Amino acid sequence: MKKKKKFPRPTEAELEILQVLWEHGPSTVRFVNEKLNRKKRVGYTTTLKIMQIMTEKNLVLRDEASRSHVYSVLVDKEETQNLLLEKFLTTAFGGSAMKLVMQALGNHKTSKDELEQIKKLINTLEGGEKYELHS
Repeated sequence: MKKKKKFPRPTEAELEILQVLWEHGPSTVRFVNEKLNRKKRVGYTTTLKIMQIMTEKNLVLRDEASRSHVYSVLVDKEETQNLLLEKFLTTAFGGSAMKLVMQALGNHKTSKDELEQIKKLINTLEGGEKYELHS
C-alpha cells in the first residue's frame, strides 16, 4: 500500500500568499505584500514572517542568491485545492458533494457561463469521463 505523503496544510494567510505566487510565479516579499494590500492591509513584516514559516513548512522555497530573496511555490495548486476541498467536504458537509454544491449555488450569484460549465461537468461525469478543471 502506497503511503500518502504528509501534506502541509496552509493557513488562510498562507493560502493568500500561495495564490499570489501561483498567479505571478517566483516573487519577492515586497511584491507579494503589495498584491496582498490590494485586498486588505497587511504589514510587510507580517508577510515576511508568514513566508518564513511557509519555508519551514516546505510550502515555498527561498532563493537567497540576490539581495532581495525570491520565493517560489513548492506545492501544486490543484493538489493543494483537492486536498483542502476533500477535508472541507468531509468536515463541513459530512462528505456530501451535493450538499456542498447546493450550498454554494444557493449562496452565490452564479453567472450564465458558470452554469453552462456546471452543466458540461455533469454531462461529462454522467458519461463516465474524468473532468479536467481548467482555471
